[in-house]
Amino acid sequence: MSDHSDRTARIAALRPAYQSDLASGPDRFLAAPRTSCPWCGSGRLTARLATTDLLQHKPGRFTLDRCADCGHVFQNPRLTEAGLEFYYRDFYDGLGEQRMSGTFGGRSAMYRGRAEALLPHDAAPKSWLDVGTGHGHFCAVAREVLPDTVFDGLDFTEGVELAAREGRVAHAHRGAFPDLAPELAARYDVVSMFHYLEHSTDPDRELRAAHEAVRPGGHLVIEVPDPESRYARLLGRWWLPWLQPQHLHLMPVANLRRRLTELGFTVLAEQHAEPHDPVDLLAAVWLALDHLAPREDAPWLPSRPGPLRRALRTALVLAGIPALAAAPLLDRLAVRPLSHRLHLSNAYRLVARRD
Repeated sequence: MSDHSDRTARIAALRPAYQSDLASGPDRFLAAPRTSCPWCGSGRLTARLATTDLLQHKPGRFTLDRCADCGHVFQNPRLTEAGLEFYYRDFYDGLGEQRMSGTFGGRSAMYRGRAEALLPHDAAPKSWLDVGTGHGHFCAVAREVLPDTVFDGLDFTEGVELAAREGRVAHAHRGAFPDLAPELAARYDVVSMFHYLEHSTDPDRELRAAHEAVRPGGHLVIEVPDPESRYARLLGRWWLPWLQPQHLHLMPVANLRRRLTELGFTVLAEQHAEPHDPVDLLAAVWLALDHLAPREDAPWLPSRPGPLRRALRTALVLAGIPALAAAPLLDRLAVRPLSHRLHLSNAYRLVARRD
């Protein structure tokens, strides 16, 4: 059976379960709205963005609110546990596993930069825990930078167990970091959270877990999307780091620096240009084009799209090729060298020492 036929059969097999989940509508996956900021408690909230699932195109509408006092941006109303399961399903694993594994597996230069960010502060850590490691691709590349460091991985999904089987991590911890932190207390010279904290339901609890797992004098490395990026305003809903409905919290850097200090960390480095991923324009063009085109087959659709809709999708994607070709050139050659100066960096990175 060809890959296309196999995928079609898998989608058909999954469709009844998805249709059952959606029988009562997607609103059942949302909790009651908050009336106060989850970061500072302020009641001065304004709507920042309303959008849909622009990557998988699962049904539902999502709102991000912004706190007028501290600038924290958060999903409101937030997904319930059932909602998180529904919208993550077949994204990183299942139907989406091959696509996401290829995406994350081809980013060696970025992973190397993340590992090198620690070198001015600790050139030879003995142990490193990567939280939210996925399939462990960062750890595999980081070992080339730090060959004497033992890298462990932690994640919710079975991907971390695959990472251990493939030798990308020495040990796999599967589960919620705050629940596992007591057994990992003061075990690691370094704990990293690369584009993990924005996915968590309670970022403060995750930071306290990190403080517990890092030994005194050890380091915490965090990288998250920057909600203060000028791209967030210029591109609107087409800015990829909004990533709804997965990203639940987006923290301005001043907020995160302050919270780390309160927990007993000293922030040693703040980087904006280095963690910037030059894909904003390419991603925006693709998200808009994909939004306009008829849907590809997916189990959350009531039925498989017919040949006419499939042909129309192909025609629209082909028409967008010139824009898709030009966008990465602008991203990498025109914007990247000036990204920090123009406040266009889409992420920031902090390196902090546990006191």
